[in-house]
Amino acid sequence: MKSKVTLKEKIGTQIIYAGLLVCYYWMWARRDWHTYYPTIQNTIFIFTILFFAMQASRIRKYSKEEKDELAIQNLRRTDAIALKIMVVAVIAIAFACAVTCMEGSIAGYALVGLIFVLTIIRFLIFWVMDSKGV
Repeated sequence: MKSKVTLKEKIGTQIIYAGLLVCYYWMWARRDWHTYYPTIQNTIFIFTILFFAMQASRIRKYSKEEKDELAIQNLRRTDAIALKIMVVAVIAIAFACAVTCMEGSIAGYALVGLIFVLTIIRFLIFWVMDSKGV
């Protein structure tokens, strides 16, 4: 790959990291067992190793390239918006746990799901801001 690594690509790959986090949380927090679970676990593990190996060279290449200042400013604005969304969502999850006596594993799934959804929202906000040149 000789193409330049963009900040948009770097932010987009964080969606895959968040998806892997969801998969690993599912493996740790589940309470049932089926015979096909080892196959799923091994597939996720192999994908994680291959993905990190492929991303290592891209991240190294990105660190050597010249940074786009407008994209970095847009990322900071996006992170500020995402932080506000996260605070509201975490308060809602904590309130739901306190009121309904929600189990810890369900709260964990809600938090991990929040991270995944927030990563997607963060990418979409950044993509819109960066494409419009705000």
